[in-house]
Amino acid sequence: MLANLDPLILARMQFGFTVAFHIVFPAFSIGLASFLAVLEGLWLATGRQVFMDLFKYWIKIFAIAFAMGVVSGLVMSYQFGTNWSVFSDKTGPVLGPMMAYEVLSAFFLEAGFLGVMLFGMTKVGPRLHFAATLMVAFGTFFSAFWILSVNSWMQTPAGYGTNADGQFVPLDWWAIVFNPSFPFRLVHMVLAAYLTTALVVGAVGAWHLLRDRSNPAARTMFSMAMWMAALVAPVQILAGDAHGLNTLEHQPAKVMAMEGHYQSHPDGAPLILFGLPDQKTGTVRYAVEIPKLSSLVLKHDPNAPLTGLDSLPRAEWPPVPIVFWSFRIMVGLGMLMLLLGALSLLARWRGTLYTWPPLHRFAVAMGPAGFVAVLAGWITTEVGRQPYTVYGLLRTAQSASPLHAPAVAASLTAFVVIYFAVFAMGTAYILRLMAKPPHAGERGIEPGVPIRTAGLTPAPAIDPDRHLQPAE
Repeated sequence: MLANLDPLILARMQFGFTVAFHIVFPAFSIGLASFLAVLEGLWLATGRQVFMDLFKYWIKIFAIAFAMGVVSGLVMSYQFGTNWSVFSDKTGPVLGPMMAYEVLSAFFLEAGFLGVMLFGMTKVGPRLHFAATLMVAFGTFFSAFWILSVNSWMQTPAGYGTNADGQFVPLDWWAIVFNPSFPFRLVHMVLAAYLTTALVVGAVGAWHLLRDRSNPAARTMFSMAMWMAALVAPVQILAGDAHGLNTLEHQPAKVMAMEGHYQSHPDGAPLILFGLPDQKTGTVRYAVEIPKLSSLVLKHDPNAPLTGLDSLPRAEWPPVPIVFWSFRIMVGLGMLMLLLGALSLLARWRGTLYTWPPLHRFAVAMGPAGFVAVLAGWITTEVGRQPYTVYGLLRTAQSASPLHAPAVAASLTAFVVIYFAVFAMGTAYILRLMAKPPHAGERGIEPGVPIRTAGLTPAPAIDPDRHLQPAE
């Protein structure tokens, strides 16, 4: 059945599938690396053992999530050469160096200090180990910096020219890296990573509080996570609003799709809460809307005119139903995050943060919400950019490799089977670790004795009383 589909559709499905698997792991590891740095810093500052117990509890989960993110990310780079060779050729002079900078700076920084962070606690001393943890946390952020700069350039290209071969070539690297949408995307994504981690940590803490309210580590992690949710959720809403205004300026068709505005509204546009967008008729059926509220949100004037997709040729329309609903899923989950943070503040004020089961059950239910919101936001961003890979300049249909459908279908099927098998096992193991309650004296990651190193027998390491004798 897949072999009968358009190879372009199959290539898009394959890239979308692999990115969807990949994006959740960096979103988690960015926030979790910073959380680990905070825990270790608090342990050094206060000497409280509970912070070190939590550090050792979460570092095992971080190691697995980080590894799964690296493995899932490697596959994507190969697809640029196999399925999207025209895109790679056209954008390589601009995007290639930035991807290389991400590897040479951010990834090497993470990889260089990761071993010290995971295995060096008893070998390098607490302060140097803390420095390594900070470097890993900074490396995850720096990696997000470069990747989001690349993606933002594709959304709002700047600082480029074209050569005789039709390639985009750099003219101003500052304008390329710090393109018009990049600051907004960076802030929005990093805050999303912190919220995603806070919701996972809060869910784990709440899960164990429902079983043992006296567990000090569960109480501490739940309190820290709820502080993060209460403080960051409203900031994220403000950042999202600023990002939306920037998108309206540079990618108006995407905002039209997000709002479901097929028609222009010269006297103020309504905010469509729900409905069924119909791409063929250019209408939203069964729309539930609030008059003029969309103009108030986007233009800060209820009577401000807003243009709709009817002002553009149909060939320029994004797939409105997908963008419309993914945007509402993201916003709806953001409102639930705000509610969770507000309820946690109420519980603190009442002195029931650790003894209010409805709050704990709500926190457990919200555990996966950050991942779903990140996926919904990514779908809104990427599908809303269609029909372009480089917005307004290079269409998706012009970016794909000249492949036959059976070849792409075979690799897509292999990816689906392998990804679900491998990453399902990794995710199950992470959930198994989370299901165990944190306790005093957590052991963390313990390096084992290697079976063989550089062809030498490990007998002295296994038995300290045995020594290698020189050959006579």
